[in-house]
Amino acid sequence: MEPLYQYAWLIPVLPLAGAMLVGLGLISQNKATNRLRQLVGVFIVSVLGASMVLSFALLWSQIQGHEPFTRTFEWAAAGNFHLMMGYTIDHITALMLVIVTTVAFLVMIYTDGYMAHDPGYVRFYAYLSLFSSSMLGLVISPNLLQVYIFWELVGMCSYLLIGFWYDRKAAADACQKAFVVNRVGDFGLLLGMLGLYWATGSFEFEVMGERLQVLVESGALSGLLAALFAVLVFLGPVAKSAQFPLHVWLPDAMEGPTPISALIHAATMVAAGVFLIARMYPVFEEIPAAMNVIAWTGAATAFIGATIAITQNDIKKGLAYSTMSQLGYMVMAMGVGAYTAGLFHLMTHAYFKAMLFLGSGSVIHGMEDVVGHDPVLAQDMRLMGGLRKYMPITALTFLVGTLAICGIPPFAGFWSKDEILGSTFQANPVLWLIGWLTAGITAFYMFRMYFSTFEGEFRGNQKEIQHQLKIAAGQIVPAFGPGAMNVQELAATADDEHDHHHSEFPHESPLTMTLPLLVLAVPSALIGLVGMPFKNYFEEFIHPSGETVAEIIAHEEAFEWSEFLIMGGTSVGIALIGITLASLMYLRGKIDPGAIAKSIQPLYQFSLNKWYFDEIYDRLFVQGSRRLARQVMEVDYRVVDGVVNLTGLFALLSGEGLKYIENGRAQFYALMIFGAVLGLVIVSGVT
Repeated sequence: MEPLYQYAWLIPVLPLAGAMLVGLGLISQNKATNRLRQLVGVFIVSVLGASMVLSFALLWSQIQGHEPFTRTFEWAAAGNFHLMMGYTIDHITALMLVIVTTVAFLVMIYTDGYMAHDPGYVRFYAYLSLFSSSMLGLVISPNLLQVYIFWELVGMCSYLLIGFWYDRKAAADACQKAFVVNRVGDFGLLLGMLGLYWATGSFEFEVMGERLQVLVESGALSGLLAALFAVLVFLGPVAKSAQFPLHVWLPDAMEGPTPISALIHAATMVAAGVFLIARMYPVFEEIPAAMNVIAWTGAATAFIGATIAITQNDIKKGLAYSTMSQLGYMVMAMGVGAYTAGLFHLMTHAYFKAMLFLGSGSVIHGMEDVVGHDPVLAQDMRLMGGLRKYMPITALTFLVGTLAICGIPPFAGFWSKDEILGSTFQANPVLWLIGWLTAGITAFYMFRMYFSTFEGEFRGNQKEIQHQLKIAAGQIVPAFGPGAMNVQELAATADDEHDHHHSEFPHESPLTMTLPLLVLAVPSALIGLVGMPFKNYFEEFIHPSGETVAEIIAHEEAFEWSEFLIMGGTSVGIALIGITLASLMYLRGKIDPGAIAKSIQPLYQFSLNKWYFDEIYDRLFVQGSRRLARQVMEVDYRVVDGVVNLTGLFALLSGEGLKYIENGRAQFYALMIFGAVLGLVIVSGVT
């Protein structure tokens, strides 16, 4: 198997080469390259498929017991400083390689159907391939510095993909917002990384952890300083994995095409933050203050994301806040020491959330033939309903993903989420309570989403609702007063605006879109079985440093069914309560959600306006920065420019005066000398 490891570097290089070739084609022969769009799609999917095959081979080799493999070379040296680059293949790397390549491969197949008529089809494939390469390079990095390089490449690719439709103002603003917010976290990561290198003299994960522990125990380094370095490093995952308070970029990232929403929010960019926490675990686990910060940040993020998702009407934004909430679970698990539970949820979430996002894209694709290419209408669940009749495959797979994320056994999300809740209860019951309540809220808003989209009567043809949604979105300014149009006239106007619609009802998506959904439904339903607590194959494979497989097996043999049934029963129970409430409101109509919203209007508005984070950040940072800039400009104008202008005035006046003295006449110079001598004689006589 050694040759397999010798050529493992091809996994990120193959999609990179594909992106480079297509990119060069677009630069040099743009029209010819765009004419070969289908060929380009097949080529990009094929090179990533080759990386996926290699990834599966490496995972199988690691499962069979192959030792971790690291290959490095000296990239730069200066005195005693030696910077090593290369790649490492161990259990966590092999797992992440398979997750990233499988999801990216299916997303790329799906893209062919979703972007079939988009003029940027070829460019989108080039970006996807570069994004996949960057994430794969991050996963195999053997040290923190190399991780940081690929970390920034992933951020650059997300900027390009979120702003893919850059001619739309919303997309252009969203990619800038994602870029700026991630720069905040990345700056913290850079400071923490440099601080750890200053303290330990290494970028290697295990070496940093060992040396930092020795320094703190010996008193050579303050524990407070070590905690500061760890928290600064954690700021990188806070931004990348959309943790509170740097989560605000995530819902806006929905302005990108749906395939990239699936890739960013399932297996790549947001997963990079959780992966880095796992890689940095040798540093974090010995610093209790840092672990507490991680745990509470994750818990707060999970709860905030869930409470905002309750009231979202945009199907993609609802899923975005759902992603934020689930990432909070993973980070909370890492913070309480449930290392394998966090990684297990990362794996299960990657598959069912990718399927949910691709399912939402299938819904949008079907709705566009009814309401037009208007994201305000095509993505609003208030215009959906009854889609199960027209899109049965999409509905079935979306239901599987919904059951998985709600934690209903035996679907994948139950096993991973229950393991997190069980571990959290042992560490901190308050954190468990937050996670438990969040599980109930998750079940409610996900089934609200499913019932509103796929059950009931289809509402997409109701022009009055369309017009009201456009008014709410600011696309139409309503007329008031005498002469204002009545409802029928508004509906007629809406008909004129959408006379280009192709059909009255949506239709099922093509095979290139439904096939990835069906494939993803399998792991969404079954992959959790590898992590059952009474026979946890996942934990035997991915175990934290310092714990042997024998200890894990001994722990499994001492498994207590009563504890599992109580903890599992409480998590399933709260989920069933959430599902029941959602069905009474949005399926059976027994409870009027509008009446409840009116009775708790302040809380409803608080959730609908996303806890007012955007408004607060706009007031503090955007407007605050502008006010500061204006003050700096005033100082520059009045003080700095004033000093410069005063200097210029002095030079002008002195020059004007001297030009009358320096006239070139010898008699005048002699008179000046005589006057000076006479003045000296008088002064000396006086003294």
